[in-house]
Amino acid sequence: MAAAAAEQQQQGFRPLDEASLVAYIKATPALAARLGGRLDALTIKEVGDGNLNFVYIVLSDAGSLVIKQRAYFEASALQKHRGLCPDHVPEVYHFDRAMSLIGMRYIEPPHIILRKGLIAGVEYPLLAEHMADYMAKTLFFTSLLYNSTTDHKKGVAQYCDNVEMCRLTEQVVFSDPYMLAKYNRCTSPFLDNDAAAVREDAELKLEIAELKSMFIERAQALLHGDLHTGSIMVTPDSTQVIDPEFAFYGPMGYDIGAFLGNLILAYFSQDGHADQANDRKAYKKWILKTIEDSWNFLSNYGINTKMGMGKHTCPLYTTAFVELWNKHKDGNGEAYLPPIYNSSELLRLAQKKYMTSLFHDSLGFGSAKMIRRIVGIAHVEDFESIEDASKRASCERRALNCAKAILKGRRQFESIGQVIVHVQSFDRD
Repeated sequence: MAAAAAEQQQQGFRPLDEASLVAYIKATPALAARLGGRLDALTIKEVGDGNLNFVYIVLSDAGSLVIKQRAYFEASALQKHRGLCPDHVPEVYHFDRAMSLIGMRYIEPPHIILRKGLIAGVEYPLLAEHMADYMAKTLFFTSLLYNSTTDHKKGVAQYCDNVEMCRLTEQVVFSDPYMLAKYNRCTSPFLDNDAAAVREDAELKLEIAELKSMFIERAQALLHGDLHTGSIMVTPDSTQVIDPEFAFYGPMGYDIGAFLGNLILAYFSQDGHADQANDRKAYKKWILKTIEDSWNFLSNYGINTKMGMGKHTCPLYTTAFVELWNKHKDGNGEAYLPPIYNSSELLRLAQKKYMTSLFHDSLGFGSAKMIRRIVGIAHVEDFESIEDASKRASCERRALNCAKAILKGRRQFESIGQVIVHVQSFDRD
């Protein structure tokens, strides 16, 4: 990002305020048209934190949009992912590289942030299908399974300058939780000993070192880079993935794990939101089913098998990862050349090995994301909104112990159903 910042300075980057934003919109036909050309009575609401991005919602009586600045990599990733999965990525109307500015779709109510819906106990029946669709398409089509080595390396090079965001992730996910760090925090004093146990767990440190190396070194696909439940907006029939400002080429399992790990956090938080009117037991079952379905829809493995939730059949979605691989196996992808993998049985074995590795990577990264949300700098509203600190700590402790066990034993799991059973085994003090 240092190079990008230097380029912005050379080309006259300037942050916009409300007045200059209106002038910019009037001078930009692509944005003015989205507001119906009615620009004399705009409603502008600043919703950014002024740190990573300047963010404005702009409304007229004829249209709406969102304006973001300091968002070059976010704009690039949105455009790329939108091209691959238009159903679940908002449209970018305008991108000004010199100003590092994007104008994009305002995801209107009744869409809400998924995390808030999970806290409220709202079921989203299409969430697993939609997220499997998004992850399968964005990961497969930016990998060497689909692209030539030359094109893939061009993509990797484009995102190398997002190094500051990557280094931030390295610090807060893979380093700080495992040492005494200035900004670490936990629900004290209840979890003080639990946080200390993480810092003293040698086996855990060896496993997290392996994941950190993979995060840094393995440019497998163009990732969202921060695919938690706060980066997804939903209604019962719509799912939109937003805010890929951490986008980079990295291990696929990091995106998949972020999503699944945050759902597991939501699961363990439910007891803290239960009351006499709703014990949340049925909702917890729905979360587990969503976790299970998300992986099965994505991978196409585990179809028609006995799951942790009982027997059920997962539809064979044509957008799933393995189906995309089969469809494009004779294309430009150079990871598995057809003259080498020249029989259906050999390709099937290669796919099984690949998906097993991806499954274990996803479990590891998901667990790391869970741990950092309990003993690191940035926590999640799922737990933070539980007012009773003792009750909150009880929920967090179960999630933390579950995450540590999955991270250390991830290679022992053969199916997502086994993971579900494992999660349920920690659902008590």
